[in-house]
Amino acid sequence: MTASTHALAPLVLDGVVPYPPEFAQKYRENGIWLDQTFTEFLFASIEQHSEDTALIFGDTRITYGQLGERILTLAAGFERLGIRRGDRVVVHLPNIPDYVALVFALYEIGAVPVLTPIALRLHEIGYIVEESAARGYITTAAHDGNDLAALAAELKSSSSTLEHTIIVGSGGLEPLLAQGTLEHRRRSLPSDVAFLALSGGTTDRPKLVPHTHETYLASVRAAAAMTDITSDTVQLVVLPMSHSFAMRSPGYLSTLAAGGTVVMAPNGSPDVAFPLIAEHGVTIVALVPPLALAWLNSSLKLQHDLSTLAVMQVGGAKFSPDSARRVRPELGATVQQSFGMAEGLHTFTRLDASEDIITTRQGRPTTDADEIRVVDAHDVDVEIGSAGDLLTRGPSTIRGYYNAPQHQHVFTEDGFYRTGDIVVQDADGYLTVTGRSKDQINRGGEKVAPAEVEDLLLAHESVHEASVQGIPDAVLGERVKAFLLPRAGVDPKTLSLPKVRQFLKGKGLAAYKLPDVVELVTEFERTAVGKISKRK
Repeated sequence: MTASTHALAPLVLDGVVPYPPEFAQKYRENGIWLDQTFTEFLFASIEQHSEDTALIFGDTRITYGQLGERILTLAAGFERLGIRRGDRVVVHLPNIPDYVALVFALYEIGAVPVLTPIALRLHEIGYIVEESAARGYITTAAHDGNDLAALAAELKSSSSTLEHTIIVGSGGLEPLLAQGTLEHRRRSLPSDVAFLALSGGTTDRPKLVPHTHETYLASVRAAAAMTDITSDTVQLVVLPMSHSFAMRSPGYLSTLAAGGTVVMAPNGSPDVAFPLIAEHGVTIVALVPPLALAWLNSSLKLQHDLSTLAVMQVGGAKFSPDSARRVRPELGATVQQSFGMAEGLHTFTRLDASEDIITTRQGRPTTDADEIRVVDAHDVDVEIGSAGDLLTRGPSTIRGYYNAPQHQHVFTEDGFYRTGDIVVQDADGYLTVTGRSKDQINRGGEKVAPAEVEDLLLAHESVHEASVQGIPDAVLGERVKAFLLPRAGVDPKTLSLPKVRQFLKGKGLAAYKLPDVVELVTEFERTAVGKISKRK
């Protein structure tokens, strides 16, 4: 299975902001961007480790060879279905082995997966299908009590672009698997857009983040080097596989590239994760702070052999120094803090760094090509050790969102991305995240855009005005609180927390975005221009 030398023209997708040619040339000349696609990097590993175990899920073990066969068979099915190079296909699946096989089958034919967390529902998925002009949608029949097959049918009936819906499970993949197999060869270029990810969503809806094979694989390779990933690595994946932290930090991509084993779990609760660590000899795991705290506080840690766990990565939200100091004595693992974003940049604390650094910092960039600026309100660089807004550009950081010129203002004229994070950078380049400058709630690593929830609340017949904010929480970092000004004469009981949550669920809002607290107010304080003053 070798890459073909067939001449291919570059894939041009309208709405993608390219890297300036001089930057692209520099990254290639410096060996940061390589002449390699996603499927080429995986099939190199498949050829070398064909008999070794690639994926474990429950009682299922899949070797690298079996994974390669599954990918090429599914790719033949997609091709027969009419999915072509550049077509967008929304992938909305939980952590299952076919997630990997389906996504790589799309890469094999040059299609562009749109990676969406399984927690999203109709409100978000319908928007994503529309924004990406998706021709395909892949999901499972049901998840967490929700009928996703019905959601797929509703999407197909309402979308002007969606032609194919594929339901994993109950024989839904059989038509794809009945079309023979393809030969692995190059069907896309490293400079092609490989996939679309979702931004954290600081506006009312998430934005689409276009990554090429070059940009993302540069990040994958750098993360693997930073985390000592080898063929002996056994990685437990508990976070959604569509999330950047689960994909490339080092993620399942780095582990598969090295010939290691990926153990997949439906969630990271101690009763699920601890037996898997003991059974499979897990060596590394990535967690958001609430899960890390759940592990530290669980009595089950004394009932399972966790001695193989060498590294616990924590990221997605701020991890308190006091909690970080507990990891080594209580779990026997080195804590490695990570910070990053779907837009590109990610950082790590070094595994051999001092205890002070690994417990108080959120890391430094993985390559010297990642440029960092910490600036004040006038875009003037602040002194080392002073807090400011984080700007970044580099070989894995996009230059613009997909098909979203209205959001280009978050990129400076010279290509720096305004992350919305407030950080302090020390003399060694390590970052400490101190807050957010963008209007966004970070609920245990899941980003919630207040404006999105507010818009839905205003559709409630009893709500006159709404303001959604984050409130401090010892476990999650922040919880979601909705301040509601009722319409005149309504019964306040219609806006109780359970009824508000039920209403938003009915609107198709993801569960993690639902308010944790509702408070009714008689008036809102205003800014000078008449807006609700969230600060007050």
